[in-house]
Amino acid sequence: MIAYLYLSVAIVAEVIATTALRAADGFTQLWPSAISIAGYVVAFYFLSLTLRTMPVGVAYAIWSGVGIVLISLAGWLVYKQLLDLPAIVGMALIMAGVLVINLFSKTALH
Repeated sequence: MIAYLYLSVAIVAEVIATTALRAADGFTQLWPSAISIAGYVVAFYFLSLTLRTMPVGVAYAIWSGVGIVLISLAGWLVYKQLLDLPAIVGMALIMAGVLVINLFSKTALH
């Protein structure tokens, strides 16, 4: 179960880093750039810890799926970016896939 804690930290760090990346404006803004770089370092470190006990495909599917939804939410809250109905439906399907992996897959943790 510690793998899920590590994966959660990796996801949150990646979401923070990606949100800051937009504000970094091509790495021309110091603090958003620093936050982005630090966030990606933390994200990849904790993802690497996750991979000690979770298959890479499963970990990456969860990391990217949850990350997509959270980044979209951050874009809406921070940058006022709107999503249309097909985007929302697509993200709901992604989350459904993450739930299927976590609830029914026997390969999630080995």
